[in-house]
Amino acid sequence: MEFFFATSPRGLEALLAQELASLGATDARVVPGGVAFAGGWSVCYGANLRSRIASRILWRVAELQYRNEHDLYEAARALDWKKKFDVERTIRVAVSAQKSPLKSLDFATLRIKDAVCDRFRDETGRRPSVDRAAPEVRIHAFLEEARGALYLDTSGEPLFKRGWRSGRTEAPLRENLAAGLVLLSGWKPEEPFLDPMCGGGTILAEAAAMARGRAPGANRNFGFEKLKAFDASLWEKIKREAKHPDPPKTLQLFGSDNDPRALTEAKRTLAAAGVERWVRLERADVLERSAPADSGVMIANPPYGERIGSSEELARFYPMLGNALKKRFAGWRCHFFTADLRLARMIRLEAARRVPLYNGALECRLYEFRIVAGSNRRP
Repeated sequence: MEFFFATSPRGLEALLAQELASLGATDARVVPGGVAFAGGWSVCYGANLRSRIASRILWRVAELQYRNEHDLYEAARALDWKKKFDVERTIRVAVSAQKSPLKSLDFATLRIKDAVCDRFRDETGRRPSVDRAAPEVRIHAFLEEARGALYLDTSGEPLFKRGWRSGRTEAPLRENLAAGLVLLSGWKPEEPFLDPMCGGGTILAEAAAMARGRAPGANRNFGFEKLKAFDASLWEKIKREAKHPDPPKTLQLFGSDNDPRALTEAKRTLAAAGVERWVRLERADVLERSAPADSGVMIANPPYGERIGSSEELARFYPMLGNALKKRFAGWRCHFFTADLRLARMIRLEAARRVPLYNGALECRLYEFRIVAGSNRRP
């Protein structure tokens, strides 16, 4: 039995705990920013391959007590790192803290790195090289007021990098947060789904991949493959088991945007994700387009202040959006993810639910409006 910590976007921790439990994790404990859990290596591999919500899966290799940087050095040096990975692997150390008395996390990071390298040098005569950009092994330390833990990252690149997006641009909405929005909406694959402000298509790609049953990590590599504990035969077995989903025969997925450049990027995104055949895209203004079905689920991430414009323009836009929903989307459950907390008041509809979430450090809300013709409009 090993102990792990899965990080996630803030606000999605409870969803992540449910997901990990479905993958065989035990003793799941939700804390802000992630979920601590226990399990064998099959659980770790499966979580990396299948989790739509996690950002990283960290393997806890040591716990420690400390008062200063010297204590950190001694605790890290006491660990037999050569049993964890080969000296030829490049490394990077990252430190995060909460209520730590240390004045400099950069110095703490340096001392842990020195401890790892010194332990290797004493036992092998060689030191691992540091690579800040693309390390093969990532060492994480999390420090609280008087205690902490050391982890090895089993994910490598963060898990929101599904392995299909080009390196040209990073989406404003990360894939695991987009997947969380779809899960929070309660959408079922047999229901029509619409993103009427689809931008680069991240929400649509996640919904389609979810409905098709595709493992989000099927097209990428992972950090655990660089560790000495790696079991190649177990990993091949887990990958084989993930290749046989039972997807629905038909999907009604729709996307639109008023910006032709956004639609071009959305097409590219859906094609790279291998789901373009399941999504119908069209150019349309959210204020003018019709509902593609009598009922369904809408999720949108309005490009507040970017493609719409100034604060004054947004103040005019939100009431018009509420009117458009009332006029054309009766029977729909409409969700808007935004950092502009004026939306709920200015759209002039009664929110059925407000879920606090974070997009990075940015505080956001997912608002749900259940559109019923001729009712729940505020005076």
